[in-house]
Amino acid sequence: MNNEIPVGKSTQHTAQKQNPCVQGTSPQNITVILPAFNEEVSIGSVVLLTRYYADSVIVVDDGSSDRTAEIARKAGAEVIVHEVNKGKGAALKTGFAAADNLGADIIVTMDSDGQHNPAEIPKLVDPIIKGEADMVNGSRYLNGLDKNTPAYRRVGQTILDRVTNLNSGLEITDSQSGFRAFAASTKDIFRFTAQGMAIESEMLADAGKSGLRIAEVEIGVRYDVDCSTVNPIKHGFGVLLMILKDIEFNKPLYYLTVPGVILGMSGFIMGAFFVQGFTMGKSLYFGPTMLMILFIIVGSFMALTGLLLHSISAILKETRAA
Repeated sequence: MNNEIPVGKSTQHTAQKQNPCVQGTSPQNITVILPAFNEEVSIGSVVLLTRYYADSVIVVDDGSSDRTAEIARKAGAEVIVHEVNKGKGAALKTGFAAADNLGADIIVTMDSDGQHNPAEIPKLVDPIIKGEADMVNGSRYLNGLDKNTPAYRRVGQTILDRVTNLNSGLEITDSQSGFRAFAASTKDIFRFTAQGMAIESEMLADAGKSGLRIAEVEIGVRYDVDCSTVNPIKHGFGVLLMILKDIEFNKPLYYLTVPGVILGMSGFIMGAFFVQGFTMGKSLYFGPTMLMILFIIVGSFMALTGLLLHSISAILKETRAA
């Protein structure tokens, strides 16, 4: 059960008074969401720095066993506690709902470990304030991948970016960024169902499907404060599997039909060579022949399943539109 601190217009008004510099540059209410899990070391300083650039700061303590909630509250954040760890997607869902209750016009998401620089919040929200974008993605790689990043991380990031872009129909240079800004009107388009860090790709998929105007701005990131205990390779595979499952449901022609056609055609080509060889007196070998049959059967099944799922998806979209 969530232990949510009541917030209302009076709280919003107080936050505005505490941050006249923000209100002086923009009449819009900027609320920052910080999902946090055992971040007592960094959360206090992150909240204090963030409050200078935002009207409100919401910390969603996602089942922490340390003093994250206590320190965040003393630093001036609105704190919502998940009694058990539900994952970043659930934490963001809770945060977006709380931001809406606070009357936010722009919602910013940041990591709570100190990797992101709150001073870049004005740069991040600027395209939304100007009416040029509905969502802004903070990118570490807008001008190319950082050469100081380990090779396996660069390869993994490139793969995740390309698969995410395939699924979302976007051209994003940093699909795994947690530093983003959203017009508050976009809050209802996100599913918030992904487990772990896969939520970043899921939100881009939702944004792409909804036709949001998305901009990217360059941001800096500190890696010396990264205290994540998640193995980056394990994390990468987890995100990739989530994206592939999403593609399977939303774009079955890409996920099933195209590979199925390729597989089936490979089987037919093999069969043509076998028939040609057989007419010239050559023997048919059991192993290659069975492989040819398997390619044709599996390829045909995948292609037909993809077409069927695509038809069902189209019918569901028409039903929802009606």
